Amino acid sequence: MTTTATPAQLYLAALSSGSQGMRQCLDIIAGILDDNHDADSYPWHEVSYRDSMAVRIALTERYKPATVNKMLSALRGVLKQTWRLGLVDADTYRRAADVENVRNSNLLSGRALASEEIGRLFAACGDDTPKGARDAALLAVLYGCGLRRGELARLDIDDYDADDFDADDCSIKVHGKRNKQRTVYLAGNGCRHIQAWLRHRGDDAGPLFCPVDQTGEVRVSRLRGESVAYIVKRLQQAAGVDHFSAHDLRRSFVTMLLDAGEDVFTVQKLAGHSDVTTTARYDRRGESAKRRAVQSLELPAAA
Repeated sequence: MTTTATPAQLYLAALSSGSQGMRQCLDIIAGILDDNHDADSYPWHEVSYRDSMAVRIALTERYKPATVNKMLSALRGVLKQTWRLGLVDADTYRRAADVENVRNSNLLSGRALASEEIGRLFAACGDDTPKGARDAALLAVLYGCGLRRGELARLDIDDYDADDFDADDCSIKVHGKRNKQRTVYLAGNGCRHIQAWLRHRGDDAGPLFCPVDQTGEVRVSRLRGESVAYIVKRLQQAAGVDHFSAHDLRRSFVTMLLDAGEDVFTVQKLAGHSDVTTTARYDRRGESAKRRAVQSLELPAAA
């Protein structure tokens, strides 16, 4: 990074490694404002409130609310960098950035997987080959700990902690968004899946999850978030399970814990959500949970 870095470059440099998609967001916004520019070349200090609203309208016509709001967040972020660089005054920045998010519809995206589907996914990992053991351990952490795919890709072997080689209880230090850390836990089969993978991987320093080539050789290098998504898709197809995303395993984790009676604040901490309302949006229990809750009430008998 040089002293001549653009506002977009400074904004992107401050993001975590799992936020590379924000560059594409800024390229799209720059193209809306002027199709002769991309994120790096656009003069962001010239953006006015009228421009920001025009971007919001154009994005709303093309994308779903969640995607629009992600892009608007990128716009606000790069506008803040123009102010920090002294390219605009505070009032100009506040006016340009004062564009509201698009309200989501009542329809929830994604789904939670049934326990039967989870079982089929683990079965699709196959025998105790390096790739099969890696895939089963990866599923165990995505589903059993509710990690984002970028969080899983950032795990190092030193982040995994077990009391002994055959431990039935283990913990994982997760490096989440905005460099926040949290500790999550696995028990029983989850720990055993990781130990089975480590027998193939070895204990060399480096990333916990690594590529496995066609000959079964483990290369101690870091998986990308996109590679995690590809592995999940391959297992989904092999298991014959209806389409789901890697993030749906995270939704399944939240739903499973809430359905088991865990309080939402504990689940929030495990999921690494900054706001409990976000955790609530991951709940996919539907009407059956509300029905069970009402059935637990004791009412006097009719006269």
